Amino acid sequence: MAARHAASCGRNSRRNADRPGPPHGAHAADYAWRVTTSPDRRRTAEPGRAARSAGPGRPARRDRHGRGLRGRLVPATVPLARTKAEIFDDLVLDTVESLERRYAKELAGVEFAVEDVPPSDPAPWEHGEVPLGRFFPAQGELPPRVVVYRRPVESRAVDGPDAAALVHDVVVEQVAHLLGLTPEQVDPGYGEDE
Repeated sequence: MAARHAASCGRNSRRNADRPGPPHGAHAADYAWRVTTSPDRRRTAEPGRAARSAGPGRPARRDRHGRGLRGRLVPATVPLARTKAEIFDDLVLDTVESLERRYAKELAGVEFAVEDVPPSDPAPWEHGEVPLGRFFPAQGELPPRVVVYRRPVESRAVDGPDAAALVHDVVVEQVAHLLGLTPEQVDPGYGEDE
């Protein structure tokens, strides 16, 4: 019967004739309980590979290509593990800390923030250019805020040191606006390349 089935499918009848099949006159469903897979052909989890999960409380399974859930590619202690946003936040914090040493009393209630991009509605004094930072005066319960926009600053900076200098200048400009001083009065090193 297997040879007849192989011939009707256009397959090599010799290859299929050796295969076991249901005895003549028996149904395939009745014969299926006797056929087992040899233990060496069963797929088992290899050492170092995660086993397939069957439900809650089991380890996460790998996908069919052997690529499971990925962890960190770099250890957290390596500087490469930090994102651009984290590095940018540190640049802003470094500048704020240096200014707070000089103007601790004046900057006591000021909030400093970093946002990715400025809002789509420009301020009346911004004439078609993308702002790098903004100063928002106190309103009601809200304290005064200085916001630095990460993406415009990163797009104008050539490299890391240039970005640090640009962040420094933007924060100094906004703090000068807050204090009613010129940027040169707030920081004598304003505008100088470091």
